[in-house]
Amino acid sequence: MKLEVATISDNQEIQNGIISKIRDLINYKNLEPGDKLPSERMLSEKFGVTRSNVRDAIQKLEFYGLLKSIPQSGTFMANIGVIAMNGMIEDILRLETPGFKSLVETRILLELKTVRLASLRRTDADLDNIKMALDAYEDKALSGEVAVQEDLLFHLAIAKACGNSTMNTFMLTITPQIIMDFEKYHVCDKDQAVKGIKEHTEIYEAIKSQDPVLAKQKMKDHFSVLYQYCYSAE
Repeated sequence: MKLEVATISDNQEIQNGIISKIRDLINYKNLEPGDKLPSERMLSEKFGVTRSNVRDAIQKLEFYGLLKSIPQSGTFMANIGVIAMNGMIEDILRLETPGFKSLVETRILLELKTVRLASLRRTDADLDNIKMALDAYEDKALSGEVAVQEDLLFHLAIAKACGNSTMNTFMLTITPQIIMDFEKYHVCDKDQAVKGIKEHTEIYEAIKSQDPVLAKQKMKDHFSVLYQYCYSAE
């Protein structure tokens, strides 16, 4: 299993341009909650971009709750007023590509919560997935290779086991850029392999024993080195 690595800022300029045009179209046509937008094909022709570009922009607006796509029916305005929608889109367009420090801080805040919830809510299937990811990380790390993706897959398995779809989505959203930054700053280099395996194993065992206090502490200990990377990279 591999993760597709792409920076969060890829095609951001094109995407933001389409989002701006969708906003202008909504305002020009005075669309209200529940109204249907033109099809992806029509929007791509109107904006002079690919359908894939339009789909990405629509999915981003769906992520923020501004649009809703219904299979075989189309894309519709969500239940939100025009004033609020315009304000939210302005905020979306001003979003900057997160830096390494902000990503690390966000990840740590998320994972201290997800590991606690995972230890309380994990199923046997979740535990199997976490163990599988742990074994993959160990095999890759001990072979002398950089195991950045396997490391993140272990943490994503924990996020999935926490039983909170929103937290899981946030983790999935920030993971591609984290992989890029980890490789850039040489986090998870092979000289950290033995220590990383030990820490991952301790986290897994705490989740297995369903001890939320211990699980959170082991994750916190695991992130102590990451904190150092975070601030030294500034």
